[in-house]
Amino acid sequence: MGARIKDVAERAGVSVTSVSRVLNGEKYISQRILDKVNQAIKELNYSPSQIARSLKKQKTNTIGVIVPDFTNYFCSTILSSIEESASEYGYNLIVCNIAENLDKELKYLQAVQEMRVDGIIIMHQKTDERILSFIESASMPILFSCVRSPLPDRFSVLINDYQAAWDATEYLIGLGHRRIAFLGGDLEDVTSGQSRYQGYLDALSKAGIPLNPDFVKFGNYKQESGRIRMKEILEQGAGERPTVVFAASDDMAVGAMNCILDHGLRIPEDISIMGFDDSLIAKAVRPMLTSMHQPARELGRTSLEYLHNLIEDRGQPCCKEIYLPHRIMERASCRRI
Repeated sequence: MGARIKDVAERAGVSVTSVSRVLNGEKYISQRILDKVNQAIKELNYSPSQIARSLKKQKTNTIGVIVPDFTNYFCSTILSSIEESASEYGYNLIVCNIAENLDKELKYLQAVQEMRVDGIIIMHQKTDERILSFIESASMPILFSCVRSPLPDRFSVLINDYQAAWDATEYLIGLGHRRIAFLGGDLEDVTSGQSRYQGYLDALSKAGIPLNPDFVKFGNYKQESGRIRMKEILEQGAGERPTVVFAASDDMAVGAMNCILDHGLRIPEDISIMGFDDSLIAKAVRPMLTSMHQPARELGRTSLEYLHNLIEDRGQPCCKEIYLPHRIMERASCRRI
């Protein structure tokens, strides 16, 4: 059996209250008592019960993070930034990879609540009535990172996905493209699904370019879905092929690039392609991928900082949605025509 706080007090020749004050980092403790307690702790190899201290202080210094997909380059970059910032603030992370499974998400949310986490960051938007009910009744702060909150009273840190997709489409139109295909994500996802698609549609409309339904396909943001949807566009029969493809994620864009090359076509000479996220893979492929940049590291850091302020009750941001800037990263995969 390990040493108890009472054993430490007896070894140091002080009261249990004095030992407790030292363990809790309280001020106005004499150096003599501090030294005696620390020496006793060292001699007895005493380790205070973190669970007991957490229950007493009503704080565990732990944050839960719900991640939709570990394999996504963009998500992993945000998660890495959240972890680094959490360490700076003295938080531990419990990371839950739900693999787009809502049953799994509900299980994890209930689990981290039982662990008395101080707050939760959710990195995706798909939901159902069970999860909405959990979020509405949760006592700890819950913040959404890189997606819009499905509830009006929760905070979000993200970019303006609608405007970013509009800007990307307008950029391609400015390069002279009129036959612009779109590889979208899941339309159940309002932020990166519906908003990006609507930005693409409205930019085409403003430029007076009619929508070609054959040029629009939807997948799940992953490379394989980009390859499959691009194959459908290239093999759907008679008609002109697009001069450029705008994909709603870099992973989908890379899948589309592989399909284009497998069909003996050149990038960008035959078909240009543009991604969304500006994740690490955008500069790893050849030709390097033109992409709409999301500030992934800033999104992660800002999400953690705002959640920390909510946990510490340091006042709330003036807006429920905190938008970070986006920008186009021009590389070799798009050409002017």
